[in-house]
Amino acid sequence: MAKQKKANKIKNQKSKNIDKEAILEESLSNGNLLEQDVEDLDLELGSEDLYEKVKSLEEALLRSRADLDNAFKRNISDVEKAHKYSIEKLLIELLPVVDNLEHALTNFSNKSSKEDKEGVELTLKSFESTLDKFGIRPIYPLNEQFDPIKHEAVMTSKDLKKQDNEIENIFQRGWELHERVVRPARVSVIKN
Repeated sequence: MAKQKKANKIKNQKSKNIDKEAILEESLSNGNLLEQDVEDLDLELGSEDLYEKVKSLEEALLRSRADLDNAFKRNISDVEKAHKYSIEKLLIELLPVVDNLEHALTNFSNKSSKEDKEGVELTLKSFESTLDKFGIRPIYPLNEQFDPIKHEAVMTSKDLKKQDNEIENIFQRGWELHERVVRPARVSVIKN
């Protein structure tokens, strides 16, 4: 609404300036021009230039405000991501501990006590539960389709009973921090 009023004002101002310029030319040709009339016409012609400058400065101000708002939003987004993924380096260092606990479970011999095995199982479950509280989840893609973002193919094999690109075996679980893959799952993939 305000822009429409400004546009109409500019239009009226321009038509007045054109009319005054015509009057000025006519008065000059007739010799009927007073000194005060010349000053009034100069002021009115100068006000159009000032109005144009004000208009361009207002537009520049609006662009600057928009740029500042965008920079502020980008900064907030960057800070949120930094908080969300700040534990990624710690996670990368802790994943071998999880791997070692898993290996310990699979390599228990028959001579090992049941209590030892249960102790390692409980430790692993407790550790995984703690990781889950912080948005860290395992990627366990058995019988899923291969996804190069979440999986790393370390081996291929043939099996006509399964689909092409289906994951057949998992050698090492992958891990995600929220939606970001921290370590892809190491898998074997069916290639027929």
